[in-house]
Amino acid sequence: MASTSSLTPFSKMDFSKGAEKVTLIQPSLSLSKITSLPRKIYGFSGIKSDGCVVFSRLNDPVAEKSLASSTNNGSELQVHTRTWNWRGYSIRYQYSGTIGPALVLIHGFGANSDHWRKNIPVLGKSHRVYSIDLIGYGYSDKPNPRQFGDTSFYTFETWATQLNDFCKEVVEDEAFFICNSIGGVVGLQAAVMEPKICKGIMLLNISLRMLHIKKQPWFGRPFVRSFQNLLRSTAVGQYFFKSVATPEAVRNILSQCYHDTTQVTEELVQSILLPGLEPGAADVFLEFICYSGGPLPEELLPQVKCPVLIAWGDKDPWEPIELGRAFKNFDSVEDFVVLPNVGHCPQDEAPTLVNPLVESFVARHAASSAGLTTSTSS
Repeated sequence: MASTSSLTPFSKMDFSKGAEKVTLIQPSLSLSKITSLPRKIYGFSGIKSDGCVVFSRLNDPVAEKSLASSTNNGSELQVHTRTWNWRGYSIRYQYSGTIGPALVLIHGFGANSDHWRKNIPVLGKSHRVYSIDLIGYGYSDKPNPRQFGDTSFYTFETWATQLNDFCKEVVEDEAFFICNSIGGVVGLQAAVMEPKICKGIMLLNISLRMLHIKKQPWFGRPFVRSFQNLLRSTAVGQYFFKSVATPEAVRNILSQCYHDTTQVTEELVQSILLPGLEPGAADVFLEFICYSGGPLPEELLPQVKCPVLIAWGDKDPWEPIELGRAFKNFDSVEDFVVLPNVGHCPQDEAPTLVNPLVESFVARHAASSAGLTTSTSS
């Protein structure tokens, strides 16, 4: 969901200029006009939302829920929920679909796989779709970061390893990564670490990581470290977490990052809030907002070998599109798509724009494959 970059003012980012690769989604064009294009996406019409089925949070992490969504032949489409044992930790994931390329949907900070509830059953009609709760979030285990001593556990390297292992052990195939916010950094890091697994990455309003220590002035860095220590080691952090872990606070935060506030429903509020009330969630929350190291998107993009599509809601108050446009200059980025009148979480606020965009991107790059090579499946 949220990006911690909302806590400080944004500064300018200096990138060399390159060829223009910006696309504006224009409702006047039909989807049929873009699926035949080999590379660039110029726009598509709005798709009726009948297929965007909303389902409630699953209290039972191993339950299955049938959806009121149908495939083309009228049969009922199901979204299943399972747990996966990863290195001794219980990880929740959801999946739908039995045919087509594999997609793994990766949520942002403070969110979980339920944030893709409007995408999973729709994309599952023609893809094998998986949505995972990163360790520390949703209904996955939340080990206390202090048990690891001075070694940081909640890092992009940890989540990237989890993602790649998930593809090898659960998906058992190469996959496209569809990512929102902080999840975009996870997807990029995973693709850099094991490039044979990822066939392509779609980044929805990727986090710019403006709280990163490298983006702070030298004279402010000691203050940043002192503030982080205050949150981690005193009651101030717990008080801060309690102040945001309420229905009213979550609703207010979501109303800031969603341009269309009618999409901030009670179901959405509860799907974000309830996992945050589970034991250990406060420690994970505080650990991550104090995480000012690790990779930056602009450091990872030049290392990625697979195609990258960036889509950006132009009304995002946390990750301004003016700064995000700079990413279009990287060679790995095939296009930069502007989503008009959409905020920070396009997959949930505007699924009728995002779902066809995902389908078009995957169709262009889903060459036939026999699956992972021996070296990546070991």
